[in-house]
Parts: sequence; structure tokens; C-alpha cells
Amino acid sequence: MTIRHQGQQYRPRMAFLPKIEALVKDMQDPETGVRVQNQKILVTSVPHAMTGSDVLQWIVQRLWISNLEAQNLGNFIVKYGYIYPLQDPKNLILKPDGSLYRFQTPYFWPTQQWPAEDTDYAIYLTKRNIKKKGILEEHEKENYNILNKKINYKWDFVIMQAKEQYRTGKERNKADRYALDCQEKAYWLVHRCPPGMNNVLDYGLDRVTNPNEVQVNQIMYYQQALLRSTVKSSVSLGGIVKYSEQFSSNDALMSGCLPSNPWITDDTQFWDLNAKLVEIPTKMRVERWAINFSELIRDPKGRQSFQYFLKKEFSGENLGFWEACEDLKYGDQSKVKEKAEEIYKLFLAPGARRWINIDGKTMDITVKGLRHPHRYVLDAAQTHIYMLMKKDSYARYLKSPIYKEMLAKAIEPQGTTKRSSSLPFMRRHLRSSPSPVILRQLEEEAKAREAANTVDITQVMSKLDRRSQLKRELPPK
Repeated sequence: MTIRHQGQQYRPRMAFLPKIEALVKDMQDPETGVRVQNQKILVTSVPHAMTGSDVLQWIVQRLWISNLEAQNLGNFIVKYGYIYPLQDPKNLILKPDGSLYRFQTPYFWPTQQWPAEDTDYAIYLTKRNIKKKGILEEHEKENYNILNKKINYKWDFVIMQAKEQYRTGKERNKADRYALDCQEKAYWLVHRCPPGMNNVLDYGLDRVTNPNEVQVNQIMYYQQALLRSTVKSSVSLGGIVKYSEQFSSNDALMSGCLPSNPWITDDTQFWDLNAKLVEIPTKMRVERWAINFSELIRDPKGRQSFQYFLKKEFSGENLGFWEACEDLKYGDQSKVKEKAEEIYKLFLAPGARRWINIDGKTMDITVKGLRHPHRYVLDAAQTHIYMLMKKDSYARYLKSPIYKEMLAKAIEPQGTTKRSSSLPFMRRHLRSSPSPVILRQLEEEAKAREAANTVDITQVMSKLDRRSQLKRELPPK
């Protein structure tokens, strides 16, 4: 199969993949690795095959972990395509029995950054179609027809390449041909997984970055860092202290919680009063919305109140768009494309029912990204709307009758349990510890007073009297 990477988007790889590859390299060590040998499948003898039980036992002995942990790690190795099954290629798990597996060639490892192009996949499906004489699986038939329409302009090249690879494969011996077919099928099961399977190579946002320009980008980054203004440590510490003082009253561990602590008592009223969409929230909760915009929008009750305010100002679509982007970002991976299209039709398309106002540059970035939708495709538009609500609508909301009425009706719970120092995390006044410098000065003063109290004053006076008498007895010079 032919794989090209020129002109493709560079995608950041998962950090744990090099660790898995190091473990797989240890597995292939001829002396200390997993035992491999020729294995028979029906009438075909496959070279360098191993059983799932041998792989599992090697992981347990090599890493000193339990069988359950070794099984999970083995499943990861198979799912990412470092080991592929020979007998049941669709089931990408490590079976702890006599099922046969082989090591995938390093050319197809995920860290090699070979993008799975449509042309390569079309050649693979065409080759399978020739071999199986038109008998493909349902999702393969669907992909075959889609690719035929998408790259119809070079379909003759696809057929020519597929026939050539099929002819070359027939010239190999039966064992090698069987192993290479399983190897190629395992690669496409990982990179173009069938419906219903999790895409383990979902890396999130693509980076349009050329790996050859990494050094230049680093130089530019450090040049900009030198021009960046720095902050004194005293200013940073002052900011931390100010933040801690501001939020200390909202910390149940530092300042306690009212009406009582439900973690150490049987009273669950605290959880009832602070439910997500409680009818009347507590005063402390409403006051926290005024600290900053993120505190308001992260609270479901605050977001509900803010949405009511925006509807009165005929701008409720802004918060609706922000919530839809959050659902896209943290929702089900299989519905990402469907949700992205719905959001575009509802908020961004010309004449949309809940059209939002964003600048042309942000719209161009968003529309370009929606050609290949992913979780973070709407980040630019979401950030624009977030800053618009923060700088414009948020200040008016705090001055509106809606917020003032909510603050006036808010509940102020009273303590229902007797304050006792024997119970931890009760509501009490906390005092800061004295400075170590002050403690050292007090310790030195105490030592000086103790030394002064132990001195015998009569002995000191007698010594002084003797000195004065000797001075009188000495003859003058």
C-alpha cells in the first residue's frame, strides 16, 4: 500500500504512545521477549506468531502487575495496532488463551505520522473487492461508493494500483500473503474503524504546522518571551492572597458550611439548598456570581438566571450557542459531526433561526473548520461570543432588577449544630500563623530574660567592689 504525508496536517500524538512502543520493542527481544514460533492456522503455517496467553504472561512478569492490569494494557496495545490478531481480526482485544497474534511492522505504528488518506483506503477496498469478487461488508461497501464519488477523477489510478498490488501479493508464498493481509486489515481497522467501534486515534484539534519548522517556531517563541513583561513574585503572591481571601468564605473545608456539615452529620440540608437548579439559591451562592463571569456561567442556576436576562434583551441565542459548543466539546464522539452541522444550521448559517453576530474573520475560520468537523471546531466562535457576553451583557446583568431580586430573595441558612472544637471543619474564625522571623525574635528575647534571671546580683556587686578597692590601693603614676 502507498502512504504519503506531504501537504497533510500535522497532528499532535498522544504522549503515552512512545512508552507503549518501548514496551513492544522489549517484547520483540530475541532473548528476553515474548516467545514466537511458526504456528498453523488451518493449513497455513504463519511465521513469528505468538499466543495471547504468552503475551499476557510476559507483561505480568515484566511489569510486576496483576493479571487484570496486564489484560487492560494488552487490550490497549492491540487497539492501537501494535499487535494484530490472526484469527479474529475484527475483535481488537488481547485474548488470554491460545489465540494467535503477530507484531505490526513499525512502518504502520501511529507515531510514524502517516495520515490514512482516502486514496490509500480506496486502493485497499478496491483490492479487497477484486479478491472477494464484490463481497464486501456493509460499511466497506458504503465507504467504497463514497470514495468512488469523491475521488472519481483518479479512479483509474486507484484500480491500476489495486490490481498491481493484488498481482504482487499473489507472487508471495501463502504464509507471507496471509500475514500481510491480516497486517493491512489491522491497520485500517485502527485508522478507519467500522461503525460502533471507538476511534482510539481521535487526537482532537488538528494543528496546521509543518514539523520541519519546529525549530523556527521555537526561536520565535523565545524571542517573544524575552519581550514579554514579567511580574514580581511579590505581586504574584499578593494576587494569590487576594484570591484566597475572596474565596475563603465559599470553601466548606476552610470556613465550614451552613446550616451544617453533611459529611459529618445526618443533616443533608446543605446539599438541598445548593442543588444545581434549586428554586431559591443561597445568598452566598448569588454573591459569588458577582465575583467574575466564569463563576456565573459555570453555575447552572446562575446560567439559568442569566439566560432569562438575555431573553429580555433579545440576545438569548448567545448563551444558547455557548452551551451547544460545550455539549459538542464534551459530548459523545460518535455524534460530533451531526451536532456540528446542527449548530451551524441553527446559529451560523445565513438566515438561521437563532443567528449570532460574529466577525467575518471568525466566521471564515469556523466555516473552513466545519469541512472536517471535530470537537474543537467551534472554539474561535465560542470564544468570541464568550467575550461578548463577558464585556457587554454581564455588567448590565449585575445592575438589572433580575439579579437584585434574586439577591434579595436569597436564603441565608443559620447554623443548626452546636459549634464544637472537637468536630473538624466546623465554621470558625481562622487565624494565620505568625511569621518565622517574629517567632525567632521572641525566642531570643525569652532566652535573654532567662539568662538575666539566673545571674546572682550579689556576686556581681562584690566583684565590682574589689575592683574599685584595688584601684584605690595602687600608687599614683
